[in-house]
Amino acid sequence: MPERRYRPISPDLLARELTEAILAGPISRVAIDGAGAAPGTLADAVAELLRPHGRETLRVSTKDFLRAASLRYERGKRDPDARYDDWLDIGGLRREVLDPAGPGGSGLALPALWDAERDRATRLDRVRLRPGAVVLVDGELLLGHGLPFDFTVHLLLSPGALARHLPAAEHWALPAFERYADEVAPGEFADVVVRMDDPRHPALIERA
Repeated sequence: MPERRYRPISPDLLARELTEAILAGPISRVAIDGAGAAPGTLADAVAELLRPHGRETLRVSTKDFLRAASLRYERGKRDPDARYDDWLDIGGLRREVLDPAGPGGSGLALPALWDAERDRATRLDRVRLRPGAVVLVDGELLLGHGLPFDFTVHLLLSPGALARHLPAAEHWALPAFERYADEVAPGEFADVVVRMDDPRHPALIERA
């Protein structure tokens, strides 16, 4: 296994470095993945930094691309394997967001597909992405599905930190995240891996 180095970094500088990496490459579809690590906060910060550079951004969250309750809860509302296998509408995310935003895509993306609280389609209009637009997708259990992301960021938490940051009412899902770490191992292949045990003091994991 390659040697790893941990480089402490402030949250602001982390957002700036991710922005610079996106600007430096032909990147239009970005995943920021991490349960209990507030990936949406980081995605929002990167989106704000991209806009002054003339890069239109579309923010998408996997919580708006969940499957219908009848499918998510078929094995019960607190089944960790169902959370791992059945909650995210992978096909919908690809069809409505990632493929349209990619090379040769229509450029018409849907910001949200499903309202999980009301358990119905959002019925939002598609938005037209201008050339050079960046789609920033945040969520949990996001990697390892073969989704066509151009740039992936994984926010890594130790098991103890995940238990601390995850609301107590969500602790039933901890086995799903343990399974993700074991079976997918996103920390081994994501383009950027950030240790987020203390969100005020992240550390970039750099492979020697």
